[in-house]
Amino acid sequence: MTENPWGNLHTGGSEAKRVDSKGRHDFFWVVSDRGEPGLVLRLAAETEAIRPLPKMKNLDLSYRDLEGRQGLVLLLKDPEQKELFASLCRDIVSAGELAAGNADALQRALRRTLRWHHLLRGGRSDILSLEEQRGLVGELHFLEKLIDLTGPTSAIEAWRGPLGSAKDFELGECLVEVKARRGAARPYVQISSEDQLSDVESASLVLTVVPVDAVIKPHGMTLTDHVQALEDVFAQADLETYSRWEETLASTGFDFEDDYSERRWIAGEPDFYSVRDDFPRITTPLKPGVSGVRYSIALDACAPFEIAFEDVSSLITESLAA
Repeated sequence: MTENPWGNLHTGGSEAKRVDSKGRHDFFWVVSDRGEPGLVLRLAAETEAIRPLPKMKNLDLSYRDLEGRQGLVLLLKDPEQKELFASLCRDIVSAGELAAGNADALQRALRRTLRWHHLLRGGRSDILSLEEQRGLVGELHFLEKLIDLTGPTSAIEAWRGPLGSAKDFELGECLVEVKARRGAARPYVQISSEDQLSDVESASLVLTVVPVDAVIKPHGMTLTDHVQALEDVFAQADLETYSRWEETLASTGFDFEDDYSERRWIAGEPDFYSVRDDFPRITTPLKPGVSGVRYSIALDACAPFEIAFEDVSSLITESLAA
């Protein structure tokens, strides 16, 4: 695999160069009619194409006929990212070559493409702060519970906070805001905006407080370990669900390439509160000129509103069935 694998190829895709002459799968370097560098995985006759393919900003992913056989074609649309794209392609090939069969190679190639996608669209390169790590572990802990309750597709569709929603999870008319806190910390949680605990018409709102503590090896798991546990779950789902997982995870700022080995985390059982009526919070609308509100609420003041997870499960199930 040379530094510029497309250097000796002409445009048009009429010629292709096998990535590894000894490889078990048919990966080829190609250049499109428009001069775009690309990678092709030629499919075996018995391999069924996975559809729908995800739409990506800087990449063109499609199936094309290649001398009577179908192939997965990945092309780079942004020429400035050619060097990074070459690394992506090599990583895709490495992942695909671990597959015993052609269909599994296709699955691995698509999933590895999705993992790299956010880097090509300008993902952050700095690692998450300790509080950001704690918060993500808390949300992943609730996401895991939600997968057990609704299945991976409904669960990942509900995780909206990283994508810009005011609430972390939206399950029909049941909204869930997740807060992570140190188990031994003062019994308060931080509310970072006036919208997080605001009412939404005809919807119920649940505040979930997850104790997340840093622990010493060999106890607990790194942030990467926590993410990997759910990565393994979503890898068994359909491609559209997996694509949604990769997109949402990327939006949190997490990257598998970052080193989180110095800190290990353990999440305890959450407490749940029904946010309604006189629940201690700042409500909207705010007075004109007031915005960007941040405040703390004492958990002992929330005690009268505490509910069991069974109650939360019923709210979610009924909301999704409506």
